[in-house]
Amino acid sequence: MSKTKPILAVTMGDPAGIGPEIAVKAFEDAEVHKVCKPLLIGNAAIMLRIVEELKSELKVNAIANASEAGFRFGEIDVLNLDVENPDSIKYGQISASAGDIAFRSVVKAIELALSGEVDGTVTNPINKKAINTAGHHFSGHTEIYAQYTNTPKYAMLLADEKLKVIHVSTHVSLRKACDLVQKNRILDVVHILDEGLKRLGIINPRIGVAGLNPHAGDEGLFGDEEIKEIIPAVKEANEKGFNVEGPFPPDTLYALAAGGKFDGCVAMYHDQGHIPFKLIGFVWDEKNGTMKSVKGVNITLGLPIIRTSVDHGTAFEIAGKGIASPEALVYAINYAVKLYKN
Repeated sequence: MSKTKPILAVTMGDPAGIGPEIAVKAFEDAEVHKVCKPLLIGNAAIMLRIVEELKSELKVNAIANASEAGFRFGEIDVLNLDVENPDSIKYGQISASAGDIAFRSVVKAIELALSGEVDGTVTNPINKKAINTAGHHFSGHTEIYAQYTNTPKYAMLLADEKLKVIHVSTHVSLRKACDLVQKNRILDVVHILDEGLKRLGIINPRIGVAGLNPHAGDEGLFGDEEIKEIIPAVKEANEKGFNVEGPFPPDTLYALAAGGKFDGCVAMYHDQGHIPFKLIGFVWDEKNGTMKSVKGVNITLGLPIIRTSVDHGTAFEIAGKGIASPEALVYAINYAVKLYKN
């Protein structure tokens, strides 16, 4: 491992999307090289094509092993993974070839982190349909990392300077998500969040817990999950020494947190946490009616290795146009450095 700046494995993402483009733009950023040693995991031929399309002055350095990386500013070290007929991958189109290289890049990054060849991993967006078309049956990055690191207890944290949200469940149906609101799982997530916030430099994290139902159930009027599962979990968490409050009505908790009352929030399911987070993090160009950039990072907590990610998708609609912002990727890199330092 690096004893000064951390070595970070940055995955290429789905090459039909914006991942390779924002990777090139992030590697062109001198500030990125000041805080870490970035290593791109993907296909060198595809990355060379992106460099040429963007008219970037970066030199693509194809390598077979992490130890060969030079980490020189002005170069992009690519740990090369073969792709059969990379020219067949088209922007904005789902394909097994794109899904396969995106998946193998993630697995390779995990392997490098587990072996200690890199200090952390940062992922670019994948397309779930593409990786499943390629025969890799996962619902997202989080589940890939959990399986390949053999991690039974993990959770997704969305992090921004104003709002940090962790989830009791993520990539399941809403009907199943309600069944997963269970006391022991909530306790596990509170523990994981407390530990994660401390690694981000927050000494005594204040945690707010959302209810599942409108008005947090209103004393059983709109459901009893709060009474049966969430309130007992909050009570036991406090007995164990965690600084936890709740459950709060979901429509007010995040405003309280964004205003400074809490350092982190526990959401009961995917959209309950993602919607308020993206409302804060998405930066819009109102004049043109387009999104300029995304401020926010996706972090998988509970793993034996560091994993941060951009908090946006493959953006097929703008892939290949050269207009994608690398801001979210730079955020993800900086958060990986924070986790490494702590």
